[in-house]
Amino acid sequence: MSKIGLDGHDRGAKVIARGLRDAGMEVIYTGLRRRPDELAEIVLQEDAQVIGLSILSGAVVPLSAAMVDALRARGLEDVLVLVGGIVPPAVRDQLRELGIEGAFGPGTAIEEIVRFTRERVRR
Repeated sequence: MSKIGLDGHDRGAKVIARGLRDAGMEVIYTGLRRRPDELAEIVLQEDAQVIGLSILSGAVVPLSAAMVDALRARGLEDVLVLVGGIVPPAVRDQLRELGIEGAFGPGTAIEEIVRFTRERVRR
């Protein structure tokens, strides 16, 4: 779970990280203001199956695209990318075009995120 870009609001990321951990998943919180290349390297080093991005700025699509590119550059096309924060419906469509199906906006139940993550990781 990470705060990508310059956004410093991390409460939501920490709540989701705790919810995933409480559901039995191993979670690493990478902290604030991470760059896509840094995150892709952490995913590689930790052999992670999922990267969760918490984005509350208007830069959801460019930051997500940069993350997908950084993962691909390391041969990590099979890593599930989840995006949470301010994700309006039109942005969700753009994220799907990038290959990101897991986009969650405000008010999404943690159980829904856990269920989605489990289903996708099993595949």
